[in-house]
Amino acid sequence: MEYRTDPADLSALELEKNRSPLYKHVAKTYAWMFLGLALTFTTAYALIATGLVWFVFMTWWLPLALLIGELVLVGFLTSRIAQYSVGKVKAIFIGYSLLSAVTFSAVLLMYQAQSVILAFGVAAVFFGTMAAFGLVTKRDVSGFRWVILAGLIALLVMQLVATIFHLQGLDTVLCFVGLALFMGITTYDAKRTKDYYYLFEGNAQMLDKMAIYSALALYLDFMNIFLYLLRLFGKRK
Repeated sequence: MEYRTDPADLSALELEKNRSPLYKHVAKTYAWMFLGLALTFTTAYALIATGLVWFVFMTWWLPLALLIGELVLVGFLTSRIAQYSVGKVKAIFIGYSLLSAVTFSAVLLMYQAQSVILAFGVAAVFFGTMAAFGLVTKRDVSGFRWVILAGLIALLVMQLVATIFHLQGLDTVLCFVGLALFMGITTYDAKRTKDYYYLFEGNAQMLDKMAIYSALALYLDFMNIFLYLLRLFGKRK
């Protein structure tokens, strides 16, 4: 008896074979993102539980130094990722997650535990929905880069104005705007995760580095969504 293979089956198998490395790249990206979140939250709560958080914020300059350190790490990673080794990129990501935990611990200290848990759960739903859309969409999102940059700059300027002049009403509006903006950025970054795979396909070392770079971008998206939700609906202690 002669068996024949359906060409459609062969096409499906070939498509699945081509997609498998992409799925592994995406899975690696989200694994690093979850690791970063776990490091940040566990370290922040450890600082609160041990009382070390009070030591950190006893001096006015230390929180500012930590914030500058976070910005420097992101700047180095963004500008020199091609030159850095995979190990150095991993170290920067882990270092950023730990530094962020120190500043983040002060935020957690201000809110009730129930509010933190609720905000985290809602943020996970919002983030997961927008990230899933970014993974399945076939639309080219590269053109949105400058729109996102302009939106972030405008949001930052308006937040500074609201803070300086104590405009509580404007601050609430900006929280909603920031929430919507970072939900959109989540879709953009999730789609870029796939784009980076196709851009560096065949370069295993660069793919490893871009997985961590994308993980950092998605980590920041989640954290901003979470913080905006906490500011909007969280109950302070």
